[in-house]
Amino acid sequence: MTATEVYNKLLNDDKILTQQGRITFKFSDVDIIVKQRDVVGNIMQEWLEGWLRHNGVEYAPNENTQMPPDVFLDPQDKKHNLMEVKAFNYAASPGFDIADFRMYEREIKEKPWMLDVDYLVFGYDMSEDGVVTVKNLWLKKVWEICRPMSSGSGKNKVIWPLNLQIKQGVVHKIRPAKWYGVSKSFKTFECVEDFLSAVEETVYKNKDTRDDGPGWLDGTLRNYETFYGKQLRVPRWYEIESKYYLKNKKK
Repeated sequence: MTATEVYNKLLNDDKILTQQGRITFKFSDVDIIVKQRDVVGNIMQEWLEGWLRHNGVEYAPNENTQMPPDVFLDPQDKKHNLMEVKAFNYAASPGFDIADFRMYEREIKEKPWMLDVDYLVFGYDMSEDGVVTVKNLWLKKVWEICRPMSSGSGKNKVIWPLNLQIKQGVVHKIRPAKWYGVSKSFKTFECVEDFLSAVEETVYKNKDTRDDGPGWLDGTLRNYETFYGKQLRVPRWYEIESKYYLKNKKK
């Protein structure tokens, strides 16, 4: 089963947007209904693996929990049919991590198939009495859930080509965009080429990955062509950045 087939079955056969559930916890002789929203995301990811088993879908979990994908939908071919499962509180903006930036930029250079991972994303809600519902479900490629960002303010304002988690000046994780609804600041990327342009610029901009910059794009494109048999034409960031900044953001 492909990620698209998983997505379609959840939506059309299982009617997941009409279903309800609860998270229960039993310890000793006490049963409770969990009402903490921050645990739902991890539970949904585990639930999806249970759903795959229930439906007789052959898969293999990824032993490297720090990098996508969560599951290989073809256990005999771990370079195709890759699926990452994400979930977030639909009442808020997506807050999950896509990947550690430093690990990710090195991973996609050496393993170009990582760019083709399908992201199955659940937008969930939990009521005050612990009833969980799925408000929306998406199947996206990584560039479709990423965008630039700004950090700081005034003279210290910095525009980054990717939305990042930055702590005390150190770049950590790639964070998602709010790809649905209307954005007032930045657009999500239109294609893998523009996404790679943003990654390359971030590699140079981030002091902890700057040494990877020379040769990063050439190596990435060479490995991509070797694996997929086609060339990508990746623009420089300065050539495309303006189309991703919406009004009143970049002066």
